[in-house]
Order: sequence, then C-alpha cells, then structure tokens
Amino acid sequence: MSERIIHPFEALYNENSKVLILGSFPSVKSREVSFFYGHPRNRFWKVIPALFGEEEPVTIEKKKELILRRNLALWDSIHSCEITGSSDSSVKNVVPNDISKIIGNSKVSKVFCNGALSHKMYMKYIFPDTKIEAVKLPSTSPANAAYSLDKLIEEWKIIKEYL
Repeated sequence: MSERIIHPFEALYNENSKVLILGSFPSVKSREVSFFYGHPRNRFWKVIPALFGEEEPVTIEKKKELILRRNLALWDSIHSCEITGSSDSSVKNVVPNDISKIIGNSKVSKVFCNGALSHKMYMKYIFPDTKIEAVKLPSTSPANAAYSLDKLIEEWKIIKEYL
C-alpha cells in the first residue's frame, strides 16, 4: 500500500564537500536506521571505500567520516512522495529536495545521481534552479542485478576526477 512519506533525515555535507551524490528516496531499511543506504545488500558502502582503497565502514559514524573526509556530500532528490515500501517504480506525487543550502555552503560543483530515478527527479525538478549538470551512475541497489560490484566500482570511478 502506498503512503506519503517525508524524508526522515538530513543531508550529509560540510564546507569542503566538492561532489554531491544524490539518491532518490530512502528505502524502508534506510528510514529505519535514519541514514543513507541502510539496506545490507545495497552496495553503496562497498563501492565508495573501494574507490579510495579503504576498508568498508560498518558504523554510521564511520560512514559519515568517510564521506566528509573524501569531500563528498550525500542527499536525495526527493523530499517527500507517495511510495510503496522501497519500490522506485511506485513513487508518485513527488516534492523535490532543495539542494541550494548544500550548494551555498560547500564547494559542490558536480552532481552524481545514484540510479535512474534520482537522475530523472534531479533533471526535472532541481537542475532548472542549479544549472549543475548531473551524471547518472548505475544504481548500487540490490535491485540492479545487471551490475556486478566490480562493474559498479569501475563506473563510479569518475567521481574521483572531480575531487
């Protein structure tokens, strides 16, 4: 059953963040743990440390530390929507997130979208204001079975060019 949900946690960034990685909307598991990519099968927390030759962070504190130390920022394209469970295909009646605070209080000059829905929402609702082009990266979601972990890491390496 579809329900209207408001994004339950804040963006992660600081004044040194240069690259913004946008997801679409937190999964059920991410909403439960109140942090990005909370589903144990989501490969985000394997991909990001692999880009930098680091160990996979286990705690939320270690994940935050990794993102900020590497001058990254995390947020989602969607502020609120109607969604069934964690299904991207069920998302409707979207209200986008305002990323102007992140842009205005950091060094973000490049946006990468984790998957097709994030990119679609960014281009439709957010890009007209920011005018910052976004690169669509393959989703780290377990639903994206077409991409192996190695293939994801290879595709995501482009992020390092902007740090």
